[in-house]
Amino acid sequence: MTTSSPIIEIRTIEILPYGIKTKISPSASSEYIPSGIYYDMANLLAEESGYLPHNEIYPYARIMLELKSGQTDMTIMYKYKELEDYVTYIAPLPSLKNVVIGLHGTSFSSFDNLKGKKLAYLRGAKFSDVIDNDPAIYRFETFDFIQAVKMLMAGHVDAVIGPMDAILSAALQLNEDINLFGEPFVVSQRTPWVQISNKSLHKFSPQRLKSSYEKIIERDELSKLRRKYLGYSQ
Repeated sequence: MTTSSPIIEIRTIEILPYGIKTKISPSASSEYIPSGIYYDMANLLAEESGYLPHNEIYPYARIMLELKSGQTDMTIMYKYKELEDYVTYIAPLPSLKNVVIGLHGTSFSSFDNLKGKKLAYLRGAKFSDVIDNDPAIYRFETFDFIQAVKMLMAGHVDAVIGPMDAILSAALQLNEDINLFGEPFVVSQRTPWVQISNKSLHKFSPQRLKSSYEKIIERDELSKLRRKYLGYSQ
């Protein structure tokens, strides 16, 4: 890859441990060091495909808008029905389990158990159609999972919903660990995909990206990134 390589605009979801913004200093609110499992993975994929990555960490909603407009060329996130006509799916990553989890000593064994409960729910995300369509389950939107775990610890909500990795990563950022939580209730299993805007198909080769992705997976690079950011690979 050279400086003349095509620049590929990548946007990574702003969720620990997939897209992480580490502030350079408390006073520099807009300056941060980017990192994360999907951030590193997307950069590696772009570089090995012969492209020059320009990767920014954004919220879900902004990425979805930019995929539609073509401002974003590539991302790694779940499939969304509203994007079906705007993106081409390149390759799936291992599926993630979305859970509802409360504090130690609590457990939920069914969706009925969640009726009347308050859940911290990441703004712009969709983790469970059943929960989304049940007015008896109360959702409180959060900016990130750190805020969600703080709300849980303060007793403002009964549980947090989202990928277990993301919830655990937020707890680790707060100097807590898995012992903070009770038993997880799996509410859905979804697959993140490398996906590219249809308005970018004339600029980048899906076949080249897919081939590079398969080589990266064969080298077990994703497991290495999980160990780097979470301390475990599964």
